[in-house]
Amino acid sequence: MTKVQKYSASVKYNTKKKFNKLVQKPAELELIGKGRSAYVFKLTEQGKDMALKIFFPEFKEVAKREADIYKNLADSPYYPDIYETGPSYILMEYIKGHTFYECLTKGIQIEDEMIQEVDRALQDAKLKGLNPSDIHLRNLILTPSGAVKVIDVARFSQTKQCTQWEDLKTAYQNLYKNKRFPQKIPRLLMEIIAFLYKRNWLQKQWAAKKNNFYS
Repeated sequence: MTKVQKYSASVKYNTKKKFNKLVQKPAELELIGKGRSAYVFKLTEQGKDMALKIFFPEFKEVAKREADIYKNLADSPYYPDIYETGPSYILMEYIKGHTFYECLTKGIQIEDEMIQEVDRALQDAKLKGLNPSDIHLRNLILTPSGAVKVIDVARFSQTKQCTQWEDLKTAYQNLYKNKRFPQKIPRLLMEIIAFLYKRNWLQKQWAAKKNNFYS
């Protein structure tokens, strides 16, 4: 059993409630994030920072799927390097920087080149026969060097069409680039926008606006 396997086995979740809760972890792991299917921890070994994503017990199939997708994208510079995978975990490159979500809440400028880099990353995935899906502001990272990285790719294998990235680009071109649009957005407002988007309210309003313009 590898050291990472031991770490993974030592992490315990309370799965009896609606939302899985972390109840135990080794001291070597620093909690840095939580998603729908896993917690993510920072692990430092011999001065090297890595990210260890440990999935909830009911998401082992998602763990395998995401690991396979990352391996498929190994030759693309836009995705994290993978060091080790197991039945319920992925050990990968730790990417320093700010998510696009943090860029908006901290007032860090989002440039055209960053949007184009995401397009290139998604094109790399398409060339591998994947269907980039569920692209949102929290899984796009701007590194200190100005590079763009994409994480959380489990849904890249779905067949259903996802317009989320195209919708984000539309908002970028029509709203964010407007001189009157605030470059720093309160977190609460961001969460309200995300809530309305998930319920398709914003899409309906935008479609109605376009229909009125062309009628």
